[in-house]
Amino acid sequence: MTDFRNYSVPYQISSEYSKKVAYFSMEFAIHQPLKIYSGGLGFLSGSHLRSAYELKQNLIGIGILWKYGYYDQGRNQDQTLKAEWYEKTYSFLQDTGIKFQITIHGNPVWVKAMYLAPETFNSAPLFLLSTDLPENDYLSQTITHRLYDSDTAAKVAQFIMLGIGGAKLLDELNFNPDVYHLNEAHGVSAVFHLMRKFGSKEEVKKRLVFTTHTPEEAGNEKHDIYLCDQMGYFNGYPLEEVRELTGMEGDLFNHSLAAFRFARKANGVSKLHGKVSREMWSKYSDIPEITSITNSQNYTYWADKQLYHFMNTDNKPAFEDRKHYLKKRAFELVADQTGKLLDPNVLTIVWARRFAGYKRPDLITRDLARFEALINNPERPIQIIWAGKPYPSDYGAISTFNQLVHLSKKYPNVAVCVDYELTLSKRLKQAADIWLNNPRVPREASGTSGMTAAMNGAVNFSTFDGWICEFAEHGKNSFIVPTADYVNMSIPEQDHFDLENIFQVLEKEIVPTYYENKDKWDDIVEQGMKDVVEGFESNRMAKEYYEIMYKS
Repeated sequence: MTDFRNYSVPYQISSEYSKKVAYFSMEFAIHQPLKIYSGGLGFLSGSHLRSAYELKQNLIGIGILWKYGYYDQGRNQDQTLKAEWYEKTYSFLQDTGIKFQITIHGNPVWVKAMYLAPETFNSAPLFLLSTDLPENDYLSQTITHRLYDSDTAAKVAQFIMLGIGGAKLLDELNFNPDVYHLNEAHGVSAVFHLMRKFGSKEEVKKRLVFTTHTPEEAGNEKHDIYLCDQMGYFNGYPLEEVRELTGMEGDLFNHSLAAFRFARKANGVSKLHGKVSREMWSKYSDIPEITSITNSQNYTYWADKQLYHFMNTDNKPAFEDRKHYLKKRAFELVADQTGKLLDPNVLTIVWARRFAGYKRPDLITRDLARFEALINNPERPIQIIWAGKPYPSDYGAISTFNQLVHLSKKYPNVAVCVDYELTLSKRLKQAADIWLNNPRVPREASGTSGMTAAMNGAVNFSTFDGWICEFAEHGKNSFIVPTADYVNMSIPEQDHFDLENIFQVLEKEIVPTYYENKDKWDDIVEQGMKDVVEGFESNRMAKEYYEIMYKS
């Protein structure tokens, strides 16, 4: 029986990773049955915990047990997106028996801690906080109901839960980490608990590191500083003192800026993002050195091992047979959802990730005549699948999703899937020949979906942004959209430039290579599979966090 009142990681720790780390994240995508994630941030933290387990690092995760998850992505009668929230129950989580109180909006709120043991899904230990307790009033119970609640006060309460609640849990566990690692700024309220624990900003700073995932200042969360104060975000510190500690001016509390100012070290999540972050935050004082550790994904969880085996043994017929089988199996899921039965012998393009405006999911459809010419070519056919979850209150992204649903009804070889979670993500990567990624440069901090696509024999076709800048060799391991002059171009000009070049590369390079130069296509697939494991596997990332961020 685990002793949760004097907790230590329950496996033999590797000597090079002995430093104790608590890793705070709003979401973790550990495995399909545990629905406490929305997208890339969760996929990243899930892979980080899996690699921490494989490397036997002395690291534990701190997150929140979302009762209704992010949301369930269903369909209305006309197949358009329907956001639904269902209660989740998990027999594989262990009740630690730990309960404690924190103060939110002047009320004592009871918090309990659940535990995901390492052997359940092969991840570092994960503790999940919940307010869904009979001792709490209904409003307090709802704090941990929905990930990224659209209500502002609820969101601030969730940030307090992760930060102050997570830091207090560590005291209850008597874990006493050497390093508190904030994965994004959602948990930065922890510093106001740590201030009371360690006595000064300097002492907190010795122990805190921060990973930023946002390449634009406008994308960083800011809330009314008076609301934060009323909600108890500052753990009893008066506003004057908070302003002094964080250097905040005006009426907004910038969570990322506070995280930077309390952190001893900070990092962006790709080399380009590190550079962008250094420039973006350079106008502020009291910012630590911002380095970069490029996001990565876990080979053990994501890669198709048989594809790698056949590639490494140079068994081309078996490799092709395996990829054909993976496509056929995935297409059964697509057919079940959409009624479209796709052909595994046809070049398959997949666009699947979080639906957001800057990622431009519908870009390829904006020149409809050219789009139709591409997908209606009987000589060199193409089929396209879209999938992804918009935020449930991002009505622009939902509208785009629904437009694509209606568009897909016109064509037997175009499908839009719902329920984009870990399992469908893996299947669609196995289904893809081309993994299309066309965010507006330079808005993608890193992106990781293309990494796991490459691990399943798909070729990346992307604008030159995020992790791709460190990976891509056009025509050798991927295809790249020529870069627009995004500094001087307007958004419509950039979109037009990118659209024109996407079609150019598709029509002149990708489609002819796939259908007319099989050997070259196979070489590109295999080179991508090799390069992604060499540079973008999460054991490398988890190792770098210890070497670069956690060392004193």
